[in-house]
Amino acid sequence: PQLVPKGTLVLVPYGRFCNATKFAGEVDVFEALAAVRTQYAVDPLRIAVAGFSMGGGSTWHLATHHPGLWAAAFPGAGFAETAVFTQALAPGKEPRAAWEQTLWRLYDATVCAGNLFNVPTIAYSGELDKQKQAADIMAKHLLSENIDLVHIIGPQTAHKIHPDSFIEMERRLNLIAVKGRNVLPAEVSFVTYFLRYNRMHWVQVDRMETHWEAARVIAEIASKEQAVTVKTNNVAALTLDMASGQAPFDVREKVVIHIDGQDVEGPRPASDRSWKATLTQTKGRWTLVKALPEGGLVKKHGLSGPVDDAFMDAFLFVSPSGKAMNEKAGAWAKSEMERATWEWRRQFRGFAPVKLDKDVKDEDIAANNLVLWGDPQSNALLARVVAKLPIQWTADKLVVNGKTYTAADHAPILVYPNPLNPQKYVVINSCFTYREYDYLNNARQVPKLPDWAVVDLNTPPNAQKPGNIVDAGFFNEAWEYRGN
Repeated sequence: PQLVPKGTLVLVPYGRFCNATKFAGEVDVFEALAAVRTQYAVDPLRIAVAGFSMGGGSTWHLATHHPGLWAAAFPGAGFAETAVFTQALAPGKEPRAAWEQTLWRLYDATVCAGNLFNVPTIAYSGELDKQKQAADIMAKHLLSENIDLVHIIGPQTAHKIHPDSFIEMERRLNLIAVKGRNVLPAEVSFVTYFLRYNRMHWVQVDRMETHWEAARVIAEIASKEQAVTVKTNNVAALTLDMASGQAPFDVREKVVIHIDGQDVEGPRPASDRSWKATLTQTKGRWTLVKALPEGGLVKKHGLSGPVDDAFMDAFLFVSPSGKAMNEKAGAWAKSEMERATWEWRRQFRGFAPVKLDKDVKDEDIAANNLVLWGDPQSNALLARVVAKLPIQWTADKLVVNGKTYTAADHAPILVYPNPLNPQKYVVINSCFTYREYDYLNNARQVPKLPDWAVVDLNTPPNAQKPGNIVDAGFFNEAWEYRGN
């Protein structure tokens, strides 16, 4: 860590090895930060995020997807998106599936650059560094949001921090630290593409109309008018939440919410000066509700897919103890589970927890996303839930999204709310979906499969795919099949 101003604590998270703090690496960042805050008097208004090279890529990600947490962001070099940095769409490259290109929106900082509206940001690049591309492309996307990026460039410098640039970065950081993070900005401008990242300051997106399209909220406080003005796009439910001591309103009067041209009478602030309002939208009309309805399947924070999202929380591999319906499919599932167990250790530096299907307890189902390997005959837990999954699976046929395949040489990959515990995921025959080929560049370490897929087992798995993906796609907001 080079950027170490006086009077600061510097946390350097391991981040689970070389993955630019994505997936389990991202979780580690926040667990490490929480651990430090139990031992030291950390000022929550003066936590900055910074990094260089791969750390620069981490910083772009953390700053744009968790924008309400940081007093400042200092990304150096690194990468900010997948397509251009990796030249994934360059002439001569293997064409990328539509769902894979859609999934780049999960980690791309460019598509949510506007989230830096309330995050003081200073980028650094060496003048001769190829990774200057990250700040250049972010500057372009920020300009489309009417934000001018401060970009310090080390003269005639390759992939390192120029000493004079370091001094200037430290000077600016000290000035920003004096002010600290604004705990209640009067205006919040937030964009997200899926509900794992759903909050900025006092604005939280609870439901979307369509995942993987931009959901935007612009919210402004008008305290003198006892009002909040909100504009949304692709948002089906949201919560405005000001913590104790923050609400700038008269506690004796109700707050009017002007939302998308409609006036909704909100609640009064509580006596502790907190204020919270949850609203849902149906056919263009917004309604104030006490809480979001719990019935039925719906995509929400922590339960929105894709397959890889299931590995952002506690999970359990459930190994089959019975005989497979089909020899080839059974051998493939066994091989993929063995590979997943090894690769979790290799890539994320942890031991994937494993239990036999017959040993899984109720407390395991309550606490974990379940990763079920095998088929409904070999895996007793899979047999318990398959009738409530959106597939039909017998020894003869596999039906997915209305199409029928021979079960002898096809297998499903799937993420879905667990019928035994709808607050958790069930995953069929998959771990994280990028493979060995993508270990060579952490900008490529993004999901390769959406919510569901069908694998043709006549093509052997390789360093990029678990077999030939003959079909794949996303579920809609009610966990039903939709077009790609």
